[in-house]
Amino acid sequence: MSLPGASAALPWQLSDTATRRVRRRKRANVRFQVYGIGAIVIGLAILAILLATVIGKGTGAFVQTRITLDVAFNEKIIDPDGSRDPVKLGQADYAALLKEAVAASFPAVTARQDKRDLQKLFSGDARYELRDMVVNDPSIIGTTRSVSLLAASDTDIFAKGSMARDIAEGDRRLTDKQIAWIDELVAKNALETNFNWSFFTNADSRAPESAGIGGALIGSFYTLLITLAVCFPIGMMAAVYLEEFAPKNRLTDLIEVNINNLAAVPSIIFGLLGLAIFIQAFHLPRSAPLVGGLTLALMILPTIIVVTRAALKAVPPSIREAAYGVGASPIQVVTHHVLPLAVPGIATGTIIGMARALGETAPLLIIGMVAFIVDFPGGPTDAATVLPVQIFLWADSPERGFEEKTAAGIMVLLAFLILMNAIAIYLRKRFEVRW
Repeated sequence: MSLPGASAALPWQLSDTATRRVRRRKRANVRFQVYGIGAIVIGLAILAILLATVIGKGTGAFVQTRITLDVAFNEKIIDPDGSRDPVKLGQADYAALLKEAVAASFPAVTARQDKRDLQKLFSGDARYELRDMVVNDPSIIGTTRSVSLLAASDTDIFAKGSMARDIAEGDRRLTDKQIAWIDELVAKNALETNFNWSFFTNADSRAPESAGIGGALIGSFYTLLITLAVCFPIGMMAAVYLEEFAPKNRLTDLIEVNINNLAAVPSIIFGLLGLAIFIQAFHLPRSAPLVGGLTLALMILPTIIVVTRAALKAVPPSIREAAYGVGASPIQVVTHHVLPLAVPGIATGTIIGMARALGETAPLLIIGMVAFIVDFPGGPTDAATVLPVQIFLWADSPERGFEEKTAAGIMVLLAFLILMNAIAIYLRKRFEVRW
């Protein structure tokens, strides 16, 4: 029986005030979900725009424009004394040889300035291609061959459609005459585009059409090799000691706090540390993968220690107790039982740490790996650059041809980073043990 004046609502029904509160909470929950979904959509849209911009600008670097030309390998220019000495053959005037071939292909071009403009359609490295042909096969001297030569950067950009012809002549790098000569080459089927293998096999160059990431890839390989060889064993042994053997006192607590803090220190600080220790104190060579690898090892060492300790801590105590129960020593418990079970977590963390090292630029700039390197490094002590620094150098270059090289380098770097993270995810899913 209800009391006089009480509400007619049933005992299990909410009051009007409680109902309004529930509705407000539901609306707030819906708004929160909408905000979260909106943030994800905006983030994905920005990422898609960024990737589309990079891919749109970088795909052109994987295509190379070449011009086919009939070249008369004039013996009077290449080897007038007929000695066929490789040294003399390498020192011949192949620029004059190229000029003769261009003039023979365009006999109507007679003005001196027009000849210069016509010559600019070809890369400055085209003469080196002729030199290499002669040095590798001296028998072609005295013959006429159809040769595919590298086009200049402006010609390459125009052939790919990245330079409009309908704008004013003063607003583009190619003149109307040069565009007419390119059209003539196209009509003769003498201008072709193919996959740019030299982008992966060449080192850096002042000419955008000849620049490649081959030298940077080798430099990155040596640098990461040194980094892994230094930081992995030291980081793993330090983590095992701190987690399994170190006594719990103020000293170990201080060490743990410092390791966790070092994992969050900006990378440029490690560059300054590497400069002070490895170059100024130990006088190691600047711009060498050895110094770069040691500097990056200092940077990711705290990360390796933290990840390894987390992987060791994830192993259940029952594993250790069972091993001790059958008479195993502390070393045997760790090496035979704990470490094998922690390997998936350790490997995953190490790969992620190496991926971070691969993408670092600031510490390597500090130690001098920003030099212009045109040769392939023969070892960890030779001057070299790495992929992120190579991208930085190209981005700072004024030539338009380096824009697509920069974007293509970013694409390659992203591909390596995605691959390394995918391997880490696979190892975690494949070997992870759920307790």
